Amino acid sequence: MEAKKREMDAVAGALAVKAYDDGSKVVGLIQKKNDYVKDLEENYHKLKSELGKLQARRDDIEAKFNRDKRMQATRECQDWILRVKEMDKQVSKLEEKYNSKGKPSWKPTSWTSRSKLSERMAKKSEEVHSLWMDGIFERGVVVAKSVKPVEKIGAPNIEDKQSLQGAFRNTLNYLKRDKITRIGIWGALGIGKTAIMQNLNDNEEMAKMFDKIIWVTVSKHPSIEKLQEAIIRRLELSVEGTSSTTEEKAQRISEELEGKKCLILLDEVCQKIDLHEVMGFRTLQKDSKVVLASRSRGICYDMDADELIKVKNLSYDDAWNMFQKTVGDAISSPSIKRIAELVTNECGGLPLLIDRVARTLKKNGKNEVLWDRGLRRLQRWDSIKVEGIEEVLEFLKLCYHDLDEIKKGCFLYSALYPEECEICVDYLMECWRAEGFMDYRYEIKDARGEGHEILKELTDLSLLERTNRIKFVKMNKVLRKMALKMSSQRNDFKLLVKPQEGLNDFPKREEWEQATRISLMDNQLQTLPDTLDCCNLLTLLLQRNMFLMTIPESFFASMQSLRVLDLHATAIESLPSSLSNSIHLRGLYLNSCNHLRKFQFNIEALVKLEALDIRGTQISLLEIGSLRQVRCLQMSLSNFGMENPIEGEISNFNSLEELSIEVCSSKLWWDKIVDSVKKEVAAWEKLTSLRFCFPEVDCLELFVSTSPVWNKNSCMTFQFANDHPDSTCPQILESFCYLSNYSLKLVDGNGVNPRMLKQLMVTYAFGLINHRGVSRLSDFGVENMNRMLVCLIEGCNEMETIINGEGITQEVLKCLEHLCINNILNLKSIWQGPVYAGSLAQLKNLTLSRCPELKKIFSNGMIQQLPQLQHLRVEECGQIEEIIMESENNGLEANALPSLKTLVLLNLPELTSIWIDDSLEWPSLQRIKVSTCDKLKRLPFNNANATKLRFIEGQESWWGKLVWKDDAVKQRLRSLCIFD
Repeated sequence: MEAKKREMDAVAGALAVKAYDDGSKVVGLIQKKNDYVKDLEENYHKLKSELGKLQARRDDIEAKFNRDKRMQATRECQDWILRVKEMDKQVSKLEEKYNSKGKPSWKPTSWTSRSKLSERMAKKSEEVHSLWMDGIFERGVVVAKSVKPVEKIGAPNIEDKQSLQGAFRNTLNYLKRDKITRIGIWGALGIGKTAIMQNLNDNEEMAKMFDKIIWVTVSKHPSIEKLQEAIIRRLELSVEGTSSTTEEKAQRISEELEGKKCLILLDEVCQKIDLHEVMGFRTLQKDSKVVLASRSRGICYDMDADELIKVKNLSYDDAWNMFQKTVGDAISSPSIKRIAELVTNECGGLPLLIDRVARTLKKNGKNEVLWDRGLRRLQRWDSIKVEGIEEVLEFLKLCYHDLDEIKKGCFLYSALYPEECEICVDYLMECWRAEGFMDYRYEIKDARGEGHEILKELTDLSLLERTNRIKFVKMNKVLRKMALKMSSQRNDFKLLVKPQEGLNDFPKREEWEQATRISLMDNQLQTLPDTLDCCNLLTLLLQRNMFLMTIPESFFASMQSLRVLDLHATAIESLPSSLSNSIHLRGLYLNSCNHLRKFQFNIEALVKLEALDIRGTQISLLEIGSLRQVRCLQMSLSNFGMENPIEGEISNFNSLEELSIEVCSSKLWWDKIVDSVKKEVAAWEKLTSLRFCFPEVDCLELFVSTSPVWNKNSCMTFQFANDHPDSTCPQILESFCYLSNYSLKLVDGNGVNPRMLKQLMVTYAFGLINHRGVSRLSDFGVENMNRMLVCLIEGCNEMETIINGEGITQEVLKCLEHLCINNILNLKSIWQGPVYAGSLAQLKNLTLSRCPELKKIFSNGMIQQLPQLQHLRVEECGQIEEIIMESENNGLEANALPSLKTLVLLNLPELTSIWIDDSLEWPSLQRIKVSTCDKLKRLPFNNANATKLRFIEGQESWWGKLVWKDDAVKQRLRSLCIFD
């Protein structure tokens, strides 16, 4: 029993101990939880403190890479920042619970939850502290950031705009050439240059070609600092200190770009930029390129552009497509479509204007009345405000306001002529001079030089455009309307301009009484007002009013200020006495007034008259013999008198600087008078320009040897010929701008006259027509042709080659740019024998026509001397079998004829090959035309060459018979075809 009792006591004791232990644990747990409850607020503040330390460390780290745009956080650091961000969220949730549950309460559940919250906060504080410790990065927190090679702009689609796409493709091709480092894209404001540049920036091919593409829009008044800031932002560079000098910034940019292949795109360049000052290098880094866009061709030259690309106005088809896409289905109605087509035509191919006008008219929906009103307002926007136009006008004004006052006047004056009308440059400059835009105290030759400087700036800015006839310019219709708008805002340039409007009657008084310049040319005026009370009128243009027969006696009575009067190609028979009042008249144009016989006014009153044109009139020299102050006289030989030729009268004009005598009479009468005329002309000492026909080479030599002005003035311009009026030779010498001002044309001559060789040495444009006694051009001595730029050879049937290179030890025709060979029956080749290096190095245009025995175009070694050849035309040469003969051109390099743009092959019945295969690159070829070349079965193209080819013209039947190695090539070229 005793043992059992002791056992029971032991069990009881063990239970008591366990109960005590369990109770102690419970009490301890309760005490711990109670402690958490008591420490809740302390744990909360400790957590907040630890979090604050963590956030401060995170902010310090982020500040490091935010401060230096070149740097970015390491991957380790980025992961840590993400963990901090997640920790922020977790602590925020605990804080929310604390704010909702942390208040004292005697409820058991509240006590328990507060205890748990406090415990979680304590543990979270430890985690936050641990994370804070993890934020100590021994290897640093930042690494260099990788700048994106390209920042896409979002370029507009230009694939449907041929002029823009063509300029874009040309630029791409130039960028691929190693030797081309700078390219200038130029054209009028609003023409689409920026769109081309944006497409270059976004082009995937460019992104692969260059390590970095840098786009900079240049402000109108750029500073080095602004350009540097733009480049620094693009490269995300850090330039320490706000006081860094431009030199330091340039050095920093240069260091960043060193060793990298960069494409620098400079848009809207308005003045020359020194890239050395901006970017710290005098020459571009290896393989780097610059493309600049400017409205001025001159700026592209100033920026040393290797190649210039002019952006032309959109063709009508492209303009119409653009207009349709913008307005949408509003033009689905046939009647509105008709109006829309007229609207498109009014926009002059200017993309900016097309866009603005299309967006404005789109608002009209399908309301035909509103569309018609919009068209009529657009046609008159030079005199009224039109929605959508004013923005464009302000944009275009930028070019105008950059001009000085003289150039502004010359630009506005050009608006007197019809839109897109060809204006003769010589004539325009004479009018500018008469108006006072050029100093008329200078010699006319100097004034023309000044005029060409003005004209160059206006054409470089696309305010005027050269036409296909190089001696002429024209003004785009949109720019012309802008000019008329600008002139209406000037009190000193009020214009009345109504050319080609079919006027039968003179405009009303309120239209002309305030005008300073009036243009009513190309109308059907039959009568004029009895008097025109325009005391401020400076220019009056009435030319080509073919039904205008009489001018009222008092018509000019109040025109004392008149400077320019043009009545040419009217039917007037006389000029009234009131013209004597126009004492300030400086330019009088009466050419082609076939019925004009006499002046009824006192011509001596025109004391300031400088330029007079009486070609094709019946005015006798006796009528104008007292005009001793005339400096520029254009006349016909018939003005000497057909029945009783007047001798000695022309010598009265001893102030003449420029004389042109057209031969328009029979040869016998011409021979009778010409000797006397040339003797008198030879005696003038002020003459600087002469255009005249001599009956014999001896007569020309006599003039040259006896003229004092010729011997002392080596810069005298001349156009000499020894043909007579019945000559029908081509006028090619007249087609190359001012080259024709140093031209010599020999017709029906024989052999080589030694006295003419001196003349040939100063000749720029040479024509040899129906000449006998020479078998090659080089018979005249290659040393006498160093200045020759243009050469026409026609009908010289004894010639078998143009140049014989045997024994020649110098460059031949090294400056020649245009060579036309026509109708030479026995010509076998252009060049015979060795070709001296540098010969024909500047040749751009080669035309071969009607040479039935010609078999060889490019002799051995010749093609390597033609890096500049751009246009080749071969026509009616029946023996030509190969354009580039394989036998003469073994081992021809792939980049032969690198500049050739157009190839025209017409009526060549034996032609079988342009080149034997597709190994040539044809890098510049844009257009090929083939007609009546039935044996030509292959084209020398594949999918990799001739990348700039845009047009293949020919008969569809010829195309269908071509043989192809690859259908893919055929498909590619088929898309370029234009069939007759």
